[in-house]
This record gives sequence, structure tokens and C-alpha cells, in this order.
Amino acid sequence: MENFLPGYNDPLFSILFIVVISLIISVATYGWGLYKQQKEQGNLLKFLDKFDSAECALDTSDMPFEAHLLKPLSLLAKAFENSGEYHKSISIYLYLIKHLSNDQGKLELMERLGNTYLHAGFLERARSIYVEVLRKKPRNVTVLYELGVVYEMMHQYDKAQEVIEPLELLGEDTYDLKKFLELLMITSSKNTSIEEKIKKLKQLLKDEPTLYRQIISVLLQLDTQIAWETIDMERIDETLDIFWFLPNSQVDLDIITSNNALNTLYYAKGYLQKAPKQNCGIFSLDMLAITRKGGFEEGELLFSYLCKKCKQSFPVSFKRCPNCMAINSVKVEEEIAKSSPKTNYSLL
Repeated sequence: MENFLPGYNDPLFSILFIVVISLIISVATYGWGLYKQQKEQGNLLKFLDKFDSAECALDTSDMPFEAHLLKPLSLLAKAFENSGEYHKSISIYLYLIKHLSNDQGKLELMERLGNTYLHAGFLERARSIYVEVLRKKPRNVTVLYELGVVYEMMHQYDKAQEVIEPLELLGEDTYDLKKFLELLMITSSKNTSIEEKIKKLKQLLKDEPTLYRQIISVLLQLDTQIAWETIDMERIDETLDIFWFLPNSQVDLDIITSNNALNTLYYAKGYLQKAPKQNCGIFSLDMLAITRKGGFEEGELLFSYLCKKCKQSFPVSFKRCPNCMAINSVKVEEEIAKSSPKTNYSLL
């Protein structure tokens, strides 16, 4: 049968034919890539429209965008976030993401936007942003950690645990995080008896001593006697505030009278009337005990809580640092103050 293409045996014809086909494929591939990029851009804009609302404090609708504004506006957004003006920060991030053409830059800004939502307490919005970032860049370790924090704060501990597997596949050491989540799941379980919780908590403390402060706090709520039996007398400084604020009814007199630090603490607090025979070595407690022995009974301790990782200080204790989200990083700091006069005022 004769071939219907004249000159089909000509080598030059074969080369030209291959070139034409390659050009057609290249043009089609480029067109398809351009179409996908435009579609992706449209999907991103639709996605971001969900977050652009009247809640945003800055009107950026008529603001012209220029590339050189990226860095100063990013710094301004971060400054707003650090000062707690989250709505202004969110407005700027949304504006930049919509106008930036660089995909990598958009992902970085979306990650910052997710962080802002997280610190502002908009957990569902933070979750949506992090999931979208991971859809485009699934090996982003930082975002995986932050998504786990969001699930944790939403009390969705099963989903928080699911984030651990991809982190381990990426080579991350997640032992501390797994133990921390285990503690949260034990304490939040409504189907576990108090006896079973105590058993699991004591085992967890053996496995992970860094959770000592949190476990002692929970045990004092579940069973005061077992909590006192579990206390490590060499780690009093880690739980100084917990013992200071403990009601008189929960104090074990047999234990505190046999321990110099606790004896000094509860004498300074006013629970004990007999002064300790020697100093305990904790400056603030020794000073309060000395002043009380001298007749001044208006002294007290004020506490602050330092994150050992980011060095930020907070007026209330935390499980995770509110600033850097580190776990097991709290350091209790105390200072001596004059007690405030008590009033009988009531809001009722």
C-alpha cells in the first residue's frame, strides 16, 4: 500500500514532522500551564475573599500596589501584630497576598497571616490558612507544627496527633510533643475515671519528668493526698506558686513540717505559727519568714512566668508560651511585695 504522505521516506521530512509535533506539544503545555496558573490565582483570590470582611480595620481597596512597598508593609503588619492590633495586620497581609505575583512570596505571607489569626484567637481561620499553605507546600515543617497547635487549642487532640506522623517522616523529633499531647488527652478525657487518670499521670511523669509542674497541678485537683506523695522535694522552685496559692485545707502538715522549704513557705504564708529553725535557701521565702518573725505580716509573693525559649514574661502561667508556642518552657519567677488590703466588695 502506498503511503498517503508524499516524501515520507525523506529524512528531512521526518525531522520537520518531529519538530512540528514538538512545537504543538510545547504550545499546548504552555497554554495548559498558563490556564492552571490563572485558575489557581482565581481560586486563591476566592479563598482569600472569605477572610476579607468589615472586621479588617484598614481600607486597602483603593491603595495602589507597587513592588517596593512589599518590605515596608510587611514590617508594618508585623508591628501591628506585635502591638496586638491584629485586624490592621490582617488587612495588610490580605492586601499584599492579593497583589503579589511571586508564588513563594505569597506562601510566606499566608503563613504570617495564619500566625496572626492564631495569636488573635481566630483558630478556624488559622486552620484554613495553614491547610491551604500545606496543600501547595506539604513539606513545610513550621506550618505543620502550627497546624498542630491550632488543633490542640481547638481541643481536637486526635487531629493534633495526626500531624505528628508527617513531621516524623520529615525527620523531626516529636517525642516531647507526643508526651505533651498525651497529658492533654488524659486530663481532658470525660470517659476516664479519676483512679485511671491518676495511674496514667504517674506513669507519664516517670516517662517524661519535664511535665512535672503540669502533672502536679492536675493531681492536686484530682487527689490531694496522692499529689503530696508525688511531690519531688528537690523541685519545689518549679511549683512555688502552686504551693503558695494552695488553700489551707489542701496542705499536708506532716509533709510540710518535715521539709524546710515548705515549712518556710507556709510560715511566711501564715499557715504555720512556729518559725523555721534555719533558712531554706530560697531568698524570697527566707526574707518573708524573717520579716514575719520580726512582726511584719503584710508581705506576700507576686509571680511572673518567663518563657525560657523566647525570654518573654507573662503575668499568668502557661502550658505553651503565648508568644513562641514552646512547650515545657515556663520558668516561675517571684518577687516580694506588700499585700494589698482586702475588701468586701462584690459584683453581686
